[in-house]
Amino acid sequence: MKIYEELTRRGLIAQVTDEDRVREFVDDGKATFYIGFDPTADSLHVGHFMALCLMKRLQMAGNKPIALLGGGTGMVGDPSGKTDMRKMLTKETIDHNIECFKKQMARFIDFSDGKALIVNNADWLLGLNYVELLREVGAHFTVNRMLAAECYKNRWDKGLSFLEFNYMIMQSYDFYTLYQKYGCNLQFGGDDQWSNMLAGTELIRRKLQGDADAMTITLLLNSEGKKMGKTVSGAVWLDPNKTSPFEFYQYWRNVADADVLKCLRMLTFLPLEEIDDMDRWEGSQLNKAKEILAFELTKLVHGEEEAQKAQESARALFSSGAAANMPESVIHTADLTDGKIDLQGILTVSGLCKSRSEARRAIEQGGVAVNGERITDLKKFYEPEQINKEDFVLRRGKKNYRKIRFED
Repeated sequence: MKIYEELTRRGLIAQVTDEDRVREFVDDGKATFYIGFDPTADSLHVGHFMALCLMKRLQMAGNKPIALLGGGTGMVGDPSGKTDMRKMLTKETIDHNIECFKKQMARFIDFSDGKALIVNNADWLLGLNYVELLREVGAHFTVNRMLAAECYKNRWDKGLSFLEFNYMIMQSYDFYTLYQKYGCNLQFGGDDQWSNMLAGTELIRRKLQGDADAMTITLLLNSEGKKMGKTVSGAVWLDPNKTSPFEFYQYWRNVADADVLKCLRMLTFLPLEEIDDMDRWEGSQLNKAKEILAFELTKLVHGEEEAQKAQESARALFSSGAAANMPESVIHTADLTDGKIDLQGILTVSGLCKSRSEARRAIEQGGVAVNGERITDLKKFYEPEQINKEDFVLRRGKKNYRKIRFED
């Protein structure tokens, strides 16, 4: 099976400009392609992870990846998928975040011997002359067409700044530059980037009479249509200091039954035939599939040793024997407020904290987890049905556990 067919069967391809041409490029290993990463934090997260896996797959098929770090675009902020303007970052913060990204990317992409490149668009964007840009590039963009783009239409209610309005032009200029400097003929990105990517191919056609293509990756959504990779306490990070290997493992171990096969196809490197066999699994077998998913993804991000540790810890903690022998605390109706109880209340009722103020500090310091997921939201509430749905294991620190249940 060639790589384009594999990407299709894994459900990774959303939109493509010229399917026949792109298929030929990537199947023959002739694509020099790029994916952009704006350094908005000091760690990559699960949304980036999917893009990195795609780069790895295409590199394994002989194609050349370019990881474009947004030292320039990061100073503006992409409005795509956002209802509010992004927080503006200083150049020092952006530079720090870029260095963090580089280290993490090296776990996925082989940058040796020119097999892949890391470039920073600050190298060409920050030195642009504004009037020159308007004349050379701005003349090829119509405001009517830009305003029709989904990434801008979604911002009408709250307002779109002129700063963000320029993002499409900057991203297009990136593709235009990479095409000239490195022969980059293909851009990949999330499905919400389609308008920006098309603008880049059009700029190359108008300015250079060249053929360049774009392909979007299917967004990783759960069965409820929500983006995956977020928890109540925030993003699922690839940095082990922000999301521990155990928490990372537990996130994937706890995905919904309806999502596990899709995640196995889109994110792991397991053979499709092996995953297709799991389509017939049901009941307790789906828990096995979730274990496989969690192990494979933790291994990709943190290495096999950490994946093994996370799996062993999870099995020991959540096995029936461990749950049965774990100290147990009971929440009663009298402990509820308006039919629910906050996490601070559970910590104090369970005895893991002596007071609500102690519980608050423990949560704020990141020392509290529910079923392996770190919780930092002081307003997190639980209803009795959530507590009794399955084993509800509360942890404070590294070794203090309670199994929580509700009784009337």
